[in-house]
Amino acid sequence: MPPSNYEKYKMPDQAMLRLVNRFHLTHNPKADILSGLTVAFALVPEAIAFAFVAKLDPLAGLYAAFMVGIITATMGGRSGMISGATGAMAVAMVGIVTFYGAEYLFAAIVLTGLIQITAGIFHLGKFIRLVPYPVMLGFANGLAIVIFLAQLGQFKNIQSTDSIHADETSHGAIDVLFNGGWMQGTEMQLMLGLTVLTMGIMWVFPKIPKIGKMVPSPLVAILLVSGLVIFFNLDTQTVGDLASISGGLPDFHIPTVPFTFETLAIIFPVAVTLAAIGLIESLLTLTLIDEITETRGRTSQECIGQGLANTTCGFFSAMGGCAMIGQSMINMKSGGRGRLSGITAALVLLGFILFASSWVELIPLAALTGLMMMVVLSTFAWASIRIMKKIPRGDAFVIVLVTAITVAHDLALAVIVGVIVSALVYAWKSAHHIWISEPDTKAKNTKVYKLHGPLFFGSIAGFRDLFDPKKDTEKHIVIDFGNARVWDHSALKAIDSLAVKYKEAGKKLSLVHLSPDCILLLNKAKNAVEINTTEDPHYGVLVDYADTVSEK
Repeated sequence: MPPSNYEKYKMPDQAMLRLVNRFHLTHNPKADILSGLTVAFALVPEAIAFAFVAKLDPLAGLYAAFMVGIITATMGGRSGMISGATGAMAVAMVGIVTFYGAEYLFAAIVLTGLIQITAGIFHLGKFIRLVPYPVMLGFANGLAIVIFLAQLGQFKNIQSTDSIHADETSHGAIDVLFNGGWMQGTEMQLMLGLTVLTMGIMWVFPKIPKIGKMVPSPLVAILLVSGLVIFFNLDTQTVGDLASISGGLPDFHIPTVPFTFETLAIIFPVAVTLAAIGLIESLLTLTLIDEITETRGRTSQECIGQGLANTTCGFFSAMGGCAMIGQSMINMKSGGRGRLSGITAALVLLGFILFASSWVELIPLAALTGLMMMVVLSTFAWASIRIMKKIPRGDAFVIVLVTAITVAHDLALAVIVGVIVSALVYAWKSAHHIWISEPDTKAKNTKVYKLHGPLFFGSIAGFRDLFDPKKDTEKHIVIDFGNARVWDHSALKAIDSLAVKYKEAGKKLSLVHLSPDCILLLNKAKNAVEINTTEDPHYGVLVDYADTVSEK
């Protein structure tokens, strides 16, 4: 039914409203600005630490946090999500920096961005929908543990931490437990006390009537603990002990590498790895925030935003990055929902570098550690522990597997393995859900088999076992596919093979309720198909149909 004149008039307004909502800067400026300020404090030590991991200058991490943060906040597909330099990408940069130098890394970062932009243009981000929920739970749990382990590094002496970063060869986050260098005595007690105090303030402050929701509790905790340390001149590690964050504006710089195929052969594998890690972590974080906010981000736009950010980083001697689940959770908990929160965080971070480095360097690491510890508590999916005995064993195994691989190796491998294992578990279960029923028929010398369940590579063995052409006494055999689904070419091959067996047995075979797509792809069994356009189901072979669906 065509729209009325009124509907025609209103449709452009509705489309414009959706466009405004998609790219809205803020619905709550105060909440976004304050949450962005809080996030900026948390970005500083993370960016410095990840630059050390990648064996780069600390400013390479800080500039990356600024550029990736502001570009994805304005051009990305998810408002309220925070991006910056991340550990998942940093550990994949160590090899090329060690053997070829930082310039080759910056060239690889440029190529990384181009790959991500290409992924966005071709709507490859939609495949994040194929990640099962158990993998999402394992992703959240694994990253929570990785964030926790990363914070344990703050309980070590700075000199020991520097040497560990300089000699780091393993990608496992759990290595921090075995590298030594822990604080001792009063130093450790003070660090623990200030960390717990920060966590306590963040837990108590929101419960104070009237003022509890006026200012984000993480910001209050950072300011109070910092003031306490400065006022009493407490001897504890600060941001300035990690590195100086003072600097100017980043300079445009084309990576000084030979423009040859040999260089491309060096940087291309690294770029593909970094692009995959960045997109997987970003899109999974986007999906997680979608669930928290009950809204939907745009995966293709996020791919393009991440790509633009990384390409820019490569031309400004920055290490690149992707979405940060820890800082994104801080933003969510502090009330940041609009793009203004990410923009504020990036601009404030740049302000720290340009104008306020001496003040920021006074912030105790214990305050920022306590902040991230609270992020750990909110990120970990505690419900996944309670439901372990209630969900299928395969799903429980996937949750544990993805969590373990994320901690021991990296996120990209964990998600890929989790998806593969989940697919195999699903295929195994589906392979055992195919059967036939024999409805009553009045036709003489005719036997009808009604097939139920999915027919694909995993179930074709069971499909063959359901039929025995030599033992069927009737001369006319009918197989009804109305309650079955043909999934792939292996299934079509099995149907063809069965038709040949019935023909060799001297019996007539009729295949009814097959879709037109299946009929076209059949070879030997095509003559056995009875066409009934009024009753045939409107479905196709899934492997073909999926390729024709574009992201909406």
